[in-house]
Amino acid sequence: MGWRDRLLTARERLELMPLLLVGTVVGSVWAFIELADSVVEGETEAIDRALLLSLRNPDDVTDPLGPGWVEEIGRDFTALGGLGLLTCLTLAIAGYLALMRKFRTVLLLAVSIGGGILVSTLLKEAFSRTRPDLVPHGSIVYTASFPSGHSMMAAVTYLTLGALLARTQPNRTLKAYLLTMAILLTGAVGVSRVYLGVHWPTDVLAGWTVGAAWATGVWLAARWLQRNRRIEQAGEVPPDRP
Repeated sequence: MGWRDRLLTARERLELMPLLLVGTVVGSVWAFIELADSVVEGETEAIDRALLLSLRNPDDVTDPLGPGWVEEIGRDFTALGGLGLLTCLTLAIAGYLALMRKFRTVLLLAVSIGGGILVSTLLKEAFSRTRPDLVPHGSIVYTASFPSGHSMMAAVTYLTLGALLARTQPNRTLKAYLLTMAILLTGAVGVSRVYLGVHWPTDVLAGWTVGAAWATGVWLAARWLQRNRRIEQAGEVPPDRP
């Protein structure tokens, strides 16, 4: 392959990426709308009940599957989607970016996470779905059920942080690692919410779809802002001021 062909291939990839990101946002939003409609119509009740009970001892639905330490790990995972931990993590990452003098990226991060919290709160108020009543709750809950706030905010925070941090890294392996870890953490939080009996599976799925749409939108915005030099480029560190 000659240098012209390689250049064309690279250019095609650059042009394809925004289309893939836009497609992900549109697809996630469409999936949430369809899921929300099914939930409101009561079409998901049977599968919600079946999946929730499949994680319980058939002889005693108050007992989650597995020994006690598995349930404790479930609570550890669910804490990863808690507002307090996510706030501390966001502040820590913001501090890291500030020390790297990526101040405009810090601003984008604050707007992204704050906006995600607002969207999650508004959606919960709009749907006001009750929590599962089939099994005892393994974690204290005090808000509506749909969409799962822990699942959504885990997706919003971890995927947004992963995307923004990946945009600051010129190394592809580091980019892939950051995004993979963000996806795994998001998945663990969602599964733990169903395992602890505090959410219906469709609540978690809805949280994932909205969170993924939001984080992908942030990634798309960060890409556009970087290309137009509105935020710092990957690997770029502004010089220290005297």
